[in-house]
Amino acid sequence: MHIHNLSQEDSILNSFISEIRDVNIQTDRMRFRRNIERIGEVLCYEMSKTLDFKPKTITTPLGKSETKLINEDIVLCSILRAGVPLHNGLLNYFDEAENAFISAYRHHKENPETFEIIVEYLACPSLEGKTLILADPMLATGQSMVATFEALKPFGTPKSIHLVSVIGAQDGVDFVNNHFGKDTHLWIATVDKSLSKEGYIVPGLGDAGDLAFGKKLQH
Repeated sequence: MHIHNLSQEDSILNSFISEIRDVNIQTDRMRFRRNIERIGEVLCYEMSKTLDFKPKTITTPLGKSETKLINEDIVLCSILRAGVPLHNGLLNYFDEAENAFISAYRHHKENPETFEIIVEYLACPSLEGKTLILADPMLATGQSMVATFEALKPFGTPKSIHLVSVIGAQDGVDFVNNHFGKDTHLWIATVDKSLSKEGYIVPGLGDAGDLAFGKKLQH
């Protein structure tokens, strides 16, 4: 797998990451969502440099302009609900992409330290021969990303796969590295070193879904 960790170089991205982590700023839900969206835009811009382009002639009021435009059939797939702001950031740049959404969540049994990933809802176009961008803001254990991809397999074989996350744990990065093909790309804003015993990223930022949309009732 090709791993692109954007935190390895200093950029304005550091400001957005620091704000979504900061307990004094992240309580502003609108700002939290917008920062996740902006991080998605930065990741999307960097990813675009690796895609296929084709030449095109544009007619202006005063003449002709030669340029190159993306030559990819893109499908953006996000994991609900935390993935929505990140999805919006990607869609701001890949505005002609098709879209897929999947509901995947952790189901804890008697032991809070063990869980399984449950997929309950999936809406997806054909993936055959297309560029799949699979987005999940928090890459903790990596199990949700893998379970989501398994659920997408009946929709066809993508030409290429790009994984997009905001914050990951090294364990999660290693997990997806072992479960996706060598030509898969992972685009991630930053990677933390550890997971808690419950499988949450440390220091991370907390629950991205709750911070973006409010706390949920457990069932």
